[in-house]
Amino acid sequence: MKLHIDTIPVWDAIRQGGPCFLCTMRDRSEATWAERFLGASVMEPEWRIRVNRHGFCARHHQLLYGMGNRLGHALMLESHMHETTAAMNEALSRAGRAADAMGRGGLGRSKARQEEAYRAAVQDLGTMAEDCILCSHMAEDTANAVGTVLHLWQHDGEFRSVFAGCAGFCLPHLHALLADAPDLLPAKELPGFIDALTRIEGPAYETMGSDVSWFIKKFDYRYQAEPWKNARDAVPRAVNLLRGRTLPADEAESSRDGGE
Repeated sequence: MKLHIDTIPVWDAIRQGGPCFLCTMRDRSEATWAERFLGASVMEPEWRIRVNRHGFCARHHQLLYGMGNRLGHALMLESHMHETTAAMNEALSRAGRAADAMGRGGLGRSKARQEEAYRAAVQDLGTMAEDCILCSHMAEDTANAVGTVLHLWQHDGEFRSVFAGCAGFCLPHLHALLADAPDLLPAKELPGFIDALTRIEGPAYETMGSDVSWFIKKFDYRYQAEPWKNARDAVPRAVNLLRGRTLPADEAESSRDGGE
């Protein structure tokens, strides 16, 4: 993996505190790319070609639509629709030809070739339905962020100390750190890194489980007079810990009304 070391965003995110500073970096990356796609990039031929080819997933269309720039969104949609329509028709044509041949029957290699052609056309349609240029850029930014974290952990004693006191990582980013660690850390450093993660993650997840349990108890009349402790927003925090930051802050805040 080609690693672009940029330590400032990592330091900013980890010093901000809160759960999973890699989620914080992901959210910033997402906002930056969304603003770029609805801004000057709309009129830049190179970016329009990329958007035309890949488009956006449902979640990112929702994000872009919510930003209120209907014209910018429509400009991207117009050319993307033209290219997608042409590609869709071509895939449907290939699927139809393969289906006709399959309907006429066939044996051995001929049958296998037609079935393969049909599956390839369907796969192309699936790619069109799922592709997202914003997701791709976010994935690249996340890979760079993970690599920078590992670089800092190996080379910067101050960062290693701050890292040991962070609030832990969501499961997707924990997986990303562990997946890249053998390639980006010397073998002799790997056990220490896993030990550091274990010391962070174990308590964080146990505490989260306790908060969820206390949240549930607060709906039992026997515990109504007890303090909420840290459980009012346990549900959104647990979801965000398990799946990455998923529920927005306003939704997390609204859960504070539950059980009152």
